Amino acid sequence: MYFKEFDIRWSDIDANRHLANSAYINFMSHTRMSFLVESGLDQKELSRYHIGPVVFYEHVYYFREVFAGQPVKVSLELAGMSEDGGFFEFHHNFYDVSGKNFAHCEMMGAWIDMNTRKLTGLPETFSHILDQLPKTEGFKVLTKADTRRFGKVPKDLNL
Repeated sequence: MYFKEFDIRWSDIDANRHLANSAYINFMSHTRMSFLVESGLDQKELSRYHIGPVVFYEHVYYFREVFAGQPVKVSLELAGMSEDGGFFEFHHNFYDVSGKNFAHCEMMGAWIDMNTRKLTGLPETFSHILDQLPKTEGFKVLTKADTRRFGKVPKDLNL
């Protein structure tokens, strides 16, 4: 399993003096990007292939509070991926210093071609990278339909 450890900084705390929801999002993003960079898909390679990751959603489930003063660990697992690697779903778990799981997140995203600004598959050169991640028990091959499972854009928005 891939883990990243973080110290909770003063700026990670909200008005209730516990870890702010924005810090959860930042820790997860940092965990994902650390894995990619360590696996050879860094900013230079992303730029070379004109791709970048986009987030469709992040659903965080909070189980208990966590406070400053102790490090936390964030895990990364692959819950799903499309055949071309274009769509991906990651799951994160948050653990306190004693190993207790205090939050879980489901995140879905895709790769965007930075020139056309359209979704694209992951270049074959990098297809092995996401396969290195441990897979969740319910891992599945994703399709475009899976990215729309939480609803559609209202028609009156003209999008």
